[in-house]
Amino acid sequence: MSVLPAYLPVLLQIVLAGAMGVGIVVASHLFGHKLRRNPIKDSAYECGVSATGKIHPRLSVKFFLTALLFILFDIEVVFLLPWTFIYREFLAWGLPVLLPVLCFIGLLVAGFLYEWRKGALDWER
Repeated sequence: MSVLPAYLPVLLQIVLAGAMGVGIVVASHLFGHKLRRNPIKDSAYECGVSATGKIHPRLSVKFFLTALLFILFDIEVVFLLPWTFIYREFLAWGLPVLLPVLCFIGLLVAGFLYEWRKGALDWER
């Protein structure tokens, strides 16, 4: 008995994803506007006002720190959301299931309080 029919949908999806990626890159090169350059149309435009100053200004470290904190709490939701959907099945087990999640939330709260005490959330500094 061959195992190929069992893996055929996965193989088909991989082939289609690769073909779609290659197709998008080829279409971009064929139909892109790289040959039709125009300095006026390629310039930055913001609400009818010509761009002044640097195009890519330097950002504060606070911006990146806030982005890292957002990622941290976004990952928290990624881990906790599936857990909440299946929690009803584990209600009979009680504390052995609840304890690791409470530990995870406790570590996140401790990290949040640490960042708050260090002033990472104060924009005025």
